[in-house]
Amino acid sequence: MLVIPYPAIDPVLVSVGPLAIRWYALAYVAGLLLGWRYCLWIAGKAPKVAKREDVDDFLVWATLGVILGGRTGYVLFYKPDYYFANPGEIIAMWHGGMSFHGGTLGVIVALWLFTRQRKLSFLAFADIIACAVPIGLFFGRIANFINGELWGRVTDVPWAMVFATGGPEPRHPSQLYEASLEGIVLFVILFALLKSGARRWPGMLTGAFLTGYGVARIVGELFRQPDVQLGFLFGGFTMGQLLSLPLVIAGLAFLWYSRRQKPAA
Repeated sequence: MLVIPYPAIDPVLVSVGPLAIRWYALAYVAGLLLGWRYCLWIAGKAPKVAKREDVDDFLVWATLGVILGGRTGYVLFYKPDYYFANPGEIIAMWHGGMSFHGGTLGVIVALWLFTRQRKLSFLAFADIIACAVPIGLFFGRIANFINGELWGRVTDVPWAMVFATGGPEPRHPSQLYEASLEGIVLFVILFALLKSGARRWPGMLTGAFLTGYGVARIVGELFRQPDVQLGFLFGGFTMGQLLSLPLVIAGLAFLWYSRRQKPAA
């Protein structure tokens, strides 16, 4: 069987003594910084919605929402028994373990608190942030690929890869599928909506992101190996698919609500 050799890359970019800089950490930094610059560009097109300093200040809130929400989501959704039995491991984030769905909830809470404090429109400001999230998703999935984790199911497609931690069977490089769908494709869709004037209906871009991500994740999970401690759940669904269904429903609700509003100037 022909397979593409997996380009084994050291997950540690550089280390100096006990200090190690990992590709995974750099992916988070790159996603946050590039997303921040993109949000500044969007906000500059409509200064009445948010000022530059609002976007600057929210970067800290978003970072906390992603980290705290992502870690909490992973603990509760994927390994609750392990972490409740070993509570000291909850803060050991250098061992890995983040949930996008938990990070989403964390950022939503941060958005609500931030916009309430600044007296900004929650939906209009959320639209700005939503457009930038695919950037972080892209870098995160590339980091998963570099780490050789979250690989796909066994397959015989010509582009299958053998991952060191996935046994001798060739597998789907599902990290690259998700980087393409959740990152590139979703970014292009949101950018096209942004350029077409979707911001005139606050909540539309947020709804498009939630719906688009939910669908992309559900499709991507068809090729991804389920987490070993969970396996397939109800009806053959994976945890990622079950957690994405509420996002699709919420996204459609946002789209329906936004279209019922009068377009803003």
